[in-house]
Amino acid sequence: MKKIVLFIPLILFAVLGFFLYQGLFLNPQQLDSALEGKAIPAFQLEKLEDTKQSITNKDLVGKVSLLNVWGTWCPSCKFEHPYLMKLKKQNILPIYGINYRDERDDALEELKTMGDPYSINIFDHTGSLGVDLGVYGAPESFVVDHKGVIRLRFAGPIDDYQWNNKLLPLIKKLQAEAKLDGAQ
Repeated sequence: MKKIVLFIPLILFAVLGFFLYQGLFLNPQQLDSALEGKAIPAFQLEKLEDTKQSITNKDLVGKVSLLNVWGTWCPSCKFEHPYLMKLKKQNILPIYGINYRDERDDALEELKTMGDPYSINIFDHTGSLGVDLGVYGAPESFVVDHKGVIRLRFAGPIDDYQWNNKLLPLIKKLQAEAKLDGAQ
């Protein structure tokens, strides 16, 4: 009996090692989203630039768009920002920003300094919209169709590879569907 008890730590170590080994093969950018295939959650928040102007989920309907969650506190967002500026110049689709759990003055200063890639910038100071979207952190982006339905969730900074291989093909497909529906 004593010999079996001596093997319990070894067995526990082996089980723990198995699960840690499995974790090595998970893709952190491939997060399941309960909202894929569902409408953007209902919200009413202030516009970042104007406290008197409200933005709602209805303002984001009508065109295929990219909803981008960002913050001045986020180093990966700073890495992603020049790429978003490049996308804005290409005018492929509107990019809507969600300034997530940030200070308004800091966000406005950063956009003034680095440029503003967003058609609309939503101020989510408390993170309520981020929570409703299931945001784990920033940056996270959502491809939204012309009906306001989330079609893809992407965690991490967007770069050429991710844009050309994952996001753009879906966006082109959704834009073609929107044209068939007479939306764009």
